[in-house]
Amino acid sequence: MKKVLATLLVVVLVVTAIAMIACDQKKSEVQKIIEQAQSMTMEELGRKAIEESNGKTFSGIGNSSRGKTAGPAFVKYLQTLDSTYNVTFDWQQPKNNTIFEALETDSKKPAGEFAVTLIQDGNQIESKMVQTGILDRFIPKAWADANKTTASEYKGYLALQTLNKVFMFNNTGSKTFTNVWDFVAEGEHGLFMDVDSEVVGKNFLYMLTQKDYADDLKAAYDAMPAGAAKTRIQTTADALTNDAKTLKLQGENGKYALAWIKLWVESYNKETDDGPICNQLVSSSATDKFGLLVYSKLRSVEESGSVSKNNITVAAYQDGYTGFGGYGYCHYMFVTDNSPLPWTACAFIAYITCTQDGFEAWGKDIGGYSSNPEVAKANDEKHHHSTGGMDTDGTTVLFAALNDKGYDWWEQKLIIEDPEYCASVAFTVGPWIDKLTKYNK
Repeated sequence: MKKVLATLLVVVLVVTAIAMIACDQKKSEVQKIIEQAQSMTMEELGRKAIEESNGKTFSGIGNSSRGKTAGPAFVKYLQTLDSTYNVTFDWQQPKNNTIFEALETDSKKPAGEFAVTLIQDGNQIESKMVQTGILDRFIPKAWADANKTTASEYKGYLALQTLNKVFMFNNTGSKTFTNVWDFVAEGEHGLFMDVDSEVVGKNFLYMLTQKDYADDLKAAYDAMPAGAAKTRIQTTADALTNDAKTLKLQGENGKYALAWIKLWVESYNKETDDGPICNQLVSSSATDKFGLLVYSKLRSVEESGSVSKNNITVAAYQDGYTGFGGYGYCHYMFVTDNSPLPWTACAFIAYITCTQDGFEAWGKDIGGYSSNPEVAKANDEKHHHSTGGMDTDGTTVLFAALNDKGYDWWEQKLIIEDPEYCASVAFTVGPWIDKLTKYNK
């Protein structure tokens, strides 16, 4: 019996060893480097980056232009480790959601041009970039430690930050919006960056069909007073009962999610960028208009006789507001699978996700929240976003809309993008939404 057990043990060990070797052989060279990098400190990664990229060009590509600002700070950090370090930093920001095409084209080269990417749109990341092996996930040790997890335990993508798009309305008139259903009331036409211009807006609509968010919409509906507006919503929802079943939405309130989506898609005014939306809403002539736009756009508003940040009310900040106040989406960090400088890419990702100086390019403004709790805390202590609309002595409110309540507060008021869920409904709910857009030209 002992001989049999010993033999079985040897067989198990051999099979396990073979499996491990086979698994390792399936990994790309970049993935093997990432596996090592995930156990290293910031300084260790920095020294690897210096060794790899000194005298070369380090190229990144992203949905945020601020990557270009973060680059010099990263180089400056590496120079604290080696004063002779020098690298040419290049950052590209493709327009009109062409970043996926750029990365796919680059992935076909033996060694790519782009070493690292900062990218949004969880749906396409999941289906076009991760499942196809174009992008590799890297979880810095310092980030994992701060989030009380490990690289192997953590299953999501690495987010640099969560951004929010929030409902804001011009308050120079008498109209108010105190329930999320008010934004799809008859005659309302919110300003919104069209889903064809920025696909994260479509992901937001996908997420509304997720059970918990559909339940929240039903709760907001229940809180409405009886009347014609509520009857209109119920009639719309009832007409979509079969659609909810056909689309296989979970729970009993999917039809309310479809009702909100339908009323929204058929009524909003299409815009190509959030900047013009913000510029419209802060004008005294935009009485009673509202929009769903990036919160941080308020940072660039310059006060004048007819323009003011005080002309804006952030809907969710109102006492008694019911329902979601906007949606949240992430900027994710990845190493390209054919990265020409994988160690440098890992070091750059660790620097901007694990240090306040690295996150500064994004953290200096309201509406962007680091996924690293330690960086988020340090950033708040430096920039005081929670009192961003106060005067210098912190006692008088100058611009109420700028007092950012922070991610812990907003997380409960946002529809948060889930890449896997978006990908799972893109070919069912997606075509259903596309049919609606013909009514909104």
